[in-house]
Amino acid sequence: MSAAVQGPLDGLRVIELGTLLAGPFAGRLLADMGAEVIKLEAPDRPDPMRGWGQEMYEGRSLWWPVIARNKRCVTLNLRSEAGQELLLELVAKSDVVIENFRPGTLERWNLGYDRLAEANPGIVLARVSGYGQTGPYSARAGYAAAAEAMGGLRYINGYPDEDPPRTGISLGDSLAGMFAAQGVLAALHRRDHSPDGRGQVVDVSILESCFALLEGAAPEYDLLGRIRRPSGARMPGVAPSNVFRTADGKTMVIAANQDTLFRRLCGAMGRPELADDERFATHSARFEHQDEIEAEIAAWARELPAAEIDATLNAAGVVCAPIMSIADIFADEHVRAREMLVEHVDPELGSFRGPGVLPKFSATPGGVRWTGPWTSGQDNAEVLGALADLDSQQLAALAEEGTI
Repeated sequence: MSAAVQGPLDGLRVIELGTLLAGPFAGRLLADMGAEVIKLEAPDRPDPMRGWGQEMYEGRSLWWPVIARNKRCVTLNLRSEAGQELLLELVAKSDVVIENFRPGTLERWNLGYDRLAEANPGIVLARVSGYGQTGPYSARAGYAAAAEAMGGLRYINGYPDEDPPRTGISLGDSLAGMFAAQGVLAALHRRDHSPDGRGQVVDVSILESCFALLEGAAPEYDLLGRIRRPSGARMPGVAPSNVFRTADGKTMVIAANQDTLFRRLCGAMGRPELADDERFATHSARFEHQDEIEAEIAAWARELPAAEIDATLNAAGVVCAPIMSIADIFADEHVRAREMLVEHVDPELGSFRGPGVLPKFSATPGGVRWTGPWTSGQDNAEVLGALADLDSQQLAALAEEGTI
């Protein structure tokens, strides 16, 4: 991207203290939008994300260069008094701190919000944890898998009478990271429009981030005593909306639950009479006879290849979509047109395509300026020299004593 266009958060400085996924994902989102994100790692314990991922390339993680993109990496021992003082110097010149340690960790290091706010009253502290900073579960160790389970997402996932599966990604971590980034921006807006200019704490729980996505499950239970359960590929109470196997062995989502959409679907299938069948003529009737109408659609879909179904239904204005693998996504023209995949140029991995930047801005687009640095502490001299006024001899002494 052009050096003149740095994204809508250009000028914002963020200190990222977190490891693994939830906190660093929030940092990545802010960095993608132009914020200067300084990632701090312990000198003797770099972020485990440097070595994580389902697949490796020449011994290197393919997750790290994306989750840490656009960040500068600094080492700092926050367990030492010298490291704590250095952090406070960075905080004094920053806008945001993101951390995802177990609650109480910063306080044990004498780096709780009160002390950070002494160094900089305008600082916004985003705290991401499994269960939040307060409450009976706050001290529990919390990963996304546990929070998804306790937050209700696992219970409704999968098929009836089967053990609920995970979604294939660390969904809870990513959701918490998104809520943290959202909370940071809201807190900054409040700070910048407040007479006192003070920051605040943004407390994000992975469990609550999962629970927030449960749609109407809470009032359904509270008012009706109804417990939402797994429904497989179907949408409960909505028909037709399911997945259907095609003649070439692919799978399509077909969703035509509204009366007008259903009539279009019937015409596209060459079965216009189904729209007037009393079993299928209304939304409620289709739900009552869901197995029957979906059997009709399944029989039609089995006779045609996925591409023909997609073209036919889109021409008729019916909602449908092929279920796409990552290979399909790479080949898709809309993905390319929308820059959902963008080039990353990495000094070790070379050029590769990774996920694009969201959301898209018309005047100040974000972008991928560089990939995650492979050496922890790579930016010590530049960052600590500029923000903490340390010269080369001071930096060498701090490194010798294990502070950086």
